[in-house]
Amino acid sequence: MGRIGKEVAGQVISFIGLIGVAVTCGIPMWRVTTFIGANIVTGQIVWDGLWMNCVMQSTGQMQCSLNESVLRLSPDLQSARALVIISLVFGFIGFMITFIGAKCTSCLNKDSSKAKVVIIGGCLIILSAILVLIPVCWSAAITISDFENPLTVETRKREIGASIYIGWASALLLLVGGIILTTSCPPQKHMYGYPGYPPAPMYPYAGPVANPATYGPVYAPLSSRPYTGTGTGTYVPNKPYAAPAAYSPAQYL
Repeated sequence: MGRIGKEVAGQVISFIGLIGVAVTCGIPMWRVTTFIGANIVTGQIVWDGLWMNCVMQSTGQMQCSLNESVLRLSPDLQSARALVIISLVFGFIGFMITFIGAKCTSCLNKDSSKAKVVIIGGCLIILSAILVLIPVCWSAAITISDFENPLTVETRKREIGASIYIGWASALLLLVGGIILTTSCPPQKHMYGYPGYPPAPMYPYAGPVANPATYGPVYAPLSSRPYTGTGTGTYVPNKPYAAPAAYSPAQYL
């Protein structure tokens, strides 16, 4: 799979994960409480969410009320409301950044700049996965501890809702998509510090040559002085040099 294929696969997986995070944030099924009275007609199901609580009667009627006050929520749901929104913001920003640095776009000219932008977008998507994983695991742990607590009333015991499972799946998809994007196009380093020039080609060593060329000394006479040697390798000038007549040899002793 080439670079473009990895980028497209990472973007598609990340987009599906973002949709899952939005569904986790929206539907009121973080905790499910089942209450059944002496008669099955009085049975009802209570759904607790980040934004509203819903009660479904055994007759099929459902009533939902908005949680206008944050203080009415439990501490884990209060933190979940903030972390899930931040996760959506980071995931959306990272998803849009990956389009700027994609190989098939022309927003940036250099491949190294495109690779760095895609890596930044993938890191934001991974951060989004971590942010949505924290509240989901926290809420699941509290729900399980309350359910196993013997002091909790049987009719008030809560179970893990569908939003927790969707949140786990969405976090996994965001992690996979972010890892694919960050590893799809690592920035290449140019040799010798010249980013505008490609690296020099490398040639393999072929070993010693079978018949190497032989080289010998070449003798050539000077252009200004004729060569008058008789084959002995000595050079004898035509006119010997002597001291000028105006100077006596005693001056140089």
